[in-house]
Parts: sequence; structure tokens; C-alpha cells
Amino acid sequence: MDLIALEEIRRLKHRYLRSLDLKRWTEFGLTLTVDATADYGTPVYGDRLRLAGRDEIVTFMSRRLGPEVITVHFAGQAEIDIDGDEATGTWNLLDTVIATDRQVVIQGAAFYEDRYRREDDGVWRISHTGYDRTYEAMFTQTDLPGFKLTANRWAAVR
Repeated sequence: MDLIALEEIRRLKHRYLRSLDLKRWTEFGLTLTVDATADYGTPVYGDRLRLAGRDEIVTFMSRRLGPEVITVHFAGQAEIDIDGDEATGTWNLLDTVIATDRQVVIQGAAFYEDRYRREDDGVWRISHTGYDRTYEAMFTQTDLPGFKLTANRWAAVR
């Protein structure tokens, strides 16, 4: 097993999630191949969400997860298989989405199914990512007596 590639892929997935949560869209885009695809099965969007190309993925995320939406993604228990300059990975995902303008909180879980490619510059990037939700729970902030949101909205504006 190529332990260096394994660690590079782990760091890549964590960078993907961190840059998504901090809304650092340029950095987020650099985690994806130009021809990356995404396939998200999540009830909040209704039909399956299929995106093609780095630009489409970044544009979708930046529009849907703007400054009024707080997200926190945790991915762990990675199962990564490497075959030369290509790899696959399965990750357990837990996430929370707080849409402050709608006063809605979504919590959910899924298993990411990813494909990775080491490109000509020697850098691993995500060539495909996606998941099907195992569950998604949605509630309004008014459903939670005593709910108070304190957030550093400026953390992502560096």
C-alpha cells in the first residue's frame, strides 16, 4: 500500500470539506479535477443532484451555501483503495446545515463514494464525489425551545 498517497488523499478530502465549510471557493475548486462529477442523493433537493465539471460544482455550492448558510461536515472511517494514479474512497459523513435566513436546521448522514486521480502535476484531486443520504432530519429553530445561535459569520471571509 502506498502510505504517502493514502495520506495525501485523506488530506485532500479534509481540505475539500474545510474549504466548503469556510466558503473558500477557489481552494474548494482546486480539490477537484476540471472534469469532476458530483452526484448527491439528498431529500432537501428533491431529485438527485448531478453536476458535471469543476466550474459547475463550485458555482452550485457557492450559490446554495452562501454566507447565510452555516455548514459543518465531518467525514471519517475512510476506506481508500489505491491503484497507481487512481483511487477510490468511501467515507462516513455527518453534517449539519443551518440556513439562518430560513431559520432551518438540517442534520444528516451519508456515505461518500469518491474517485480520485493523481494528475500530471503529481497532485491528487477528486474526480467524482457523491452520496445517498442514510437519513436527513430537518427542523425549524422555533421547534427547539431555547435555541440560540451564536456563530462567527466572518470566519469564512478571510
